[in-house]
Amino acid sequence: MNSKDLSLKLFIVLSRSYRSVFDQIEADIRQYCMNPTEFAVLELLYHKGEQPIQQIGKKVLLASGSITYVVDKLEKKGLLERRSCPKDRRVTYAVITTPGKELMDDIFPKHKDAIDKIFNSVSDSEKETLITLLKQIGISNAL
Repeated sequence: MNSKDLSLKLFIVLSRSYRSVFDQIEADIRQYCMNPTEFAVLELLYHKGEQPIQQIGKKVLLASGSITYVVDKLEKKGLLERRSCPKDRRVTYAVITTPGKELMDDIFPKHKDAIDKIFNSVSDSEKETLITLLKQIGISNAL
C-alpha cells in the first residue's frame, strides 16, 4: 500500500474509532442527565476551578456562542453559578457550586472507570505510544 492509501486508511480507522469511543462516552454521560458539552464544562470547573466564561469555549472546544447556553443550563440545574470579577466588570467567572462538586465527586470516578473499560484492550505501553503519535499528528498540523 502506498503512503497516500495508508494515510486514507488511517483517517478512516481513526474516524471510526473516534465515533465508537464518543458514542460510548456520550451514553455514559447521558445517564447523569447531561449532554457531553455540559459534562465537559462541569468537568473543567471541577478540575481547574473557576474559569472566565469567555475562555471556557477554547478549553472544551466549543463555539463561544454556545457557551452561554450551556452555562445557563448548568446554572438552572444549580451546578454552577456566575461570579463577577471584582477587578474587571467585563469578566464573569463560572464557578462550580457545592451540589455541582458533590455530583462530580460521585460520577467522575464512575466516568473514569467507563473510559478505562473502553480502552481495556490496549496495554499501557500501547496507550502511551498512541498518545505520543496522536499528539505528533495534532502538533504537526496545528493551525
